[in-house]
Amino acid sequence: MSQKEEDFYLRLKEELTTSTLWPAEYLYKFIVPSDKDKIAQVQGAFNNMGAVINTKTSSKGKYTSISINVRMKNPDAVIEKYQLVSKVKGVISL
Repeated sequence: MSQKEEDFYLRLKEELTTSTLWPAEYLYKFIVPSDKDKIAQVQGAFNNMGAVINTKTSSKGKYTSISINVRMKNPDAVIEKYQLVSKVKGVISL
């Protein structure tokens, strides 16, 4: 992991720790190239968690936005999912 990524996750953890009472609902948003396998990989990271997943394809069909609302136990669990999804080629985390 690069220093920039480490700094980002440290800031995110600090923000989540101070702003939220855990466990809590968390909304993830990702942009993924419209490829069934990549969309399935992102969705698969949240299997068996009771997540509510919504997808929307861009007007030209090149990208798909994925919104995932799920109850997470703590900031570390939130960050673990971001790191897992970041391994999908071409994914953008918002």
